[in-house]
Amino acid sequence: MVFGKDFQVNKKEIPLIDLAMQLNGELTAYDEHIVISGVAGLKEASSGDISFLGHRRYLKDLEETNASAVVLPNDVSFERLPSIRVENPYYAFSQLLHIFYDLPFKPGGIDKRAVIGKGFKHGRDITIYPHVHIEDNVSLGDNIIIYPFTFIGANSFIGDNTIIYPNVTIREKTKIGCRVIVHSGAVIGSDGFGFVKYKGVHNKIPQVGGVIIEDDVEIGANTTIDRATIGNTVIKRGTKIDNLVQIAHNVTIGEDCILAGQAGVAGSSQIGNSVTLAGQAGVTGHISIGDNVTVAGKAGVTRDIKDDQTISGMPAIPRMEWLKAMAIFEKLPELKQKLSEIERRIGEIERIDRHDA
Repeated sequence: MVFGKDFQVNKKEIPLIDLAMQLNGELTAYDEHIVISGVAGLKEASSGDISFLGHRRYLKDLEETNASAVVLPNDVSFERLPSIRVENPYYAFSQLLHIFYDLPFKPGGIDKRAVIGKGFKHGRDITIYPHVHIEDNVSLGDNIIIYPFTFIGANSFIGDNTIIYPNVTIREKTKIGCRVIVHSGAVIGSDGFGFVKYKGVHNKIPQVGGVIIEDDVEIGANTTIDRATIGNTVIKRGTKIDNLVQIAHNVTIGEDCILAGQAGVAGSSQIGNSVTLAGQAGVTGHISIGDNVTVAGKAGVTRDIKDDQTISGMPAIPRMEWLKAMAIFEKLPELKQKLSEIERRIGEIERIDRHDA
């Protein structure tokens, strides 16, 4: 991934000492004439850029970088370039991107080509682009941006400083908190997948609940979050959801969770706080996952999981047990051959015993 000067819209030039203060870091090998104008990776950086070391595996790239300065962890020794020492270089890197590349917010008002329903309420400094469709009794907070071709259903609410990117569908009775980001193509509040089979026919169960998205949640592109059958599907504060994730009806996702791409959570499951579902992990319906659980990629969770575990496999089991099982799995052909040899020898012994008898 390249973050270079060509990514900037408004070019900035900031003295290195000012950056150190903003990052709350310790500046070493200071040169008062150094001015930083961009952020780049170690390999891509050129004069005027600041880069960072996120992991020791990139020490060789650090030695060869053309950056004018680098952000380093406190325990790495490096004197060739001026550096800012911080506790967490990767977090500092994210702050540098905000410093150099965030654009000032300029509200654009409500475009006349937007369709606005009755009873619409909004706060200060909103931007609604052309071809947005807002149904009746929708309320928006302050500093909200809604991009083109977004649909917002009736009786929905969106909190302050939220961004809704193009082609998002937000169905009726959806409550979205503050500082939420919803990426393109996401669908929030679609019907839960509920049917009852009667006389051989699948009959639809009306999905009359809603969705609640709490503050500081991010929802990836083409992710779907179904409305509850009754009650609410809930995504709690600070959770980050990747692209192409499916969250079914009446699910509750706790605070500060991470759901990676193509993960899926079936109906009425309860996910605790600070849970990670890695890519393509699946959770069956009506189960509970405790706090601080990590579910490895492609794992299938079919039973309740207690707090503070890392699990893998299908069905998912504690990771160390799964690793031992995988080590045995690789040796199965060899073990099968040995077992066949043992069976052959036992057969020979039995034949000899019968002959002697």
